[in-house]
Amino acid sequence: METWDAIRARRNVRSYEDRPIAPEDLDRILEAARRSPSSTNQQAWDFVAVTERERLRNLAKVWSWASHVGTSAATIALVMPASGDAEDRETFQYDLGQATMSIMLAAADLGIGSCHASEGDQALARELLGLPEDRECPVLISLGYPADRPLEPIARPRRRPFDDVVHRERW
Repeated sequence: METWDAIRARRNVRSYEDRPIAPEDLDRILEAARRSPSSTNQQAWDFVAVTERERLRNLAKVWSWASHVGTSAATIALVMPASGDAEDRETFQYDLGQATMSIMLAAADLGIGSCHASEGDQALARELLGLPEDRECPVLISLGYPADRPLEPIARPRRRPFDDVVHRERW
């Protein structure tokens, strides 16, 4: 798929086929995350790929809206340093946002659906993922082949009109 097609086809997928993702495809998605830009190139992140079914089911319990994680073929946990410094946290979260989009676009390019979920229970996430105490996991991205329909460019996305959100030179 071309980049523009992947951008237009990407959507949140919460229902997946019971089908594994090929290891080389998962590695390609993880490589896209690793290559994402970061503030001053500090790359203050780690990625934990989870494919074990029971671990995925348990990981789905970290937030009330993360049930799609339990049925995914794989889920990537985005991990950042734990910090009490607001500026550091903001920078880390912004960088993870860039990695999130890289993951989702790389997945869409392969016909693999994705959906993000926040973390509500850091203690459970830390336990399930084996994270050190100085790390936290603010985001999970579930991956799998869409159960309802394949990813294809969406002709009329449910988005605010272009002219309502794009301003030139000034608001």
